[in-house]
Amino acid sequence: MKVSVIGGGSTYSPELVKGFIDRQVDLPISELWLMDIDLKRLEIVGGFAQRMAAAAGSPFEVILSSNQAEAIQDSRYVITQLRVGMMAARREDEYLGRRHGLIGQETTGVGGMSKALRTIPVILSVAADMAVLSPGALLVNFTNPAGLVTEALSRYAPQVSSVGLCNVPITIKMEIINGLAEHAGMEINPQQSLLEMVGLNHLSWCRGFRVGEQDMWSAVFENYLKKLSEHDEPEWDVNTIEALGMIPNYYLT
Repeated sequence: MKVSVIGGGSTYSPELVKGFIDRQVDLPISELWLMDIDLKRLEIVGGFAQRMAAAAGSPFEVILSSNQAEAIQDSRYVITQLRVGMMAARREDEYLGRRHGLIGQETTGVGGMSKALRTIPVILSVAADMAVLSPGALLVNFTNPAGLVTEALSRYAPQVSSVGLCNVPITIKMEIINGLAEHAGMEINPQQSLLEMVGLNHLSWCRGFRVGEQDMWSAVFENYLKKLSEHDEPEWDVNTIEALGMIPNYYLT
């Protein structure tokens, strides 16, 4: 099974490679292609990824490429984690908001829209290549703004199966589980727990947490309020959080 990563020179790639190494039984891939237009980044990050796979004795080969079509050809999954304009563009997105008295953020507001306008055409070009070179493959999008990008895929590339992912919910879920273990001595199986969230991507709030049939939200929420009240300059006003009854994700602090 071939998996390709568009934006393979990203510093997120080693973590992704480790995930494939750890899940070889569930994801028996034979080829992992890392594609990037920045050859220097691809050489550095891709070379590290190749050494990781070799050191772990992984059955899959890590292949580096600067050719999008070559990487996508016959792939079963195509992962997009690219940044059009690279970090210089991110800086401009964030300062665009600040210049107009707004919060600078790459996934929401004016910064998110600016990034979306640059990114969506490139993502749609990936989908167009997939439709021809790997029909039936699934596009897994990590590229921000994930909500706008994934909606664009569903509207303008319906011939390609796609899904958008964000690591915020799972990160918060594990923080809650670790917090309950530390403060209440509870050992919780993540697969038996359920985190309820509203919002999208970096603009989201937690409003419920269950372990099996047990509602644990009161304990989680009270623990969060307690932590806020212990700080001289809390990241959020305690009264505001009490009124909302929800916990904002860490991008909103």
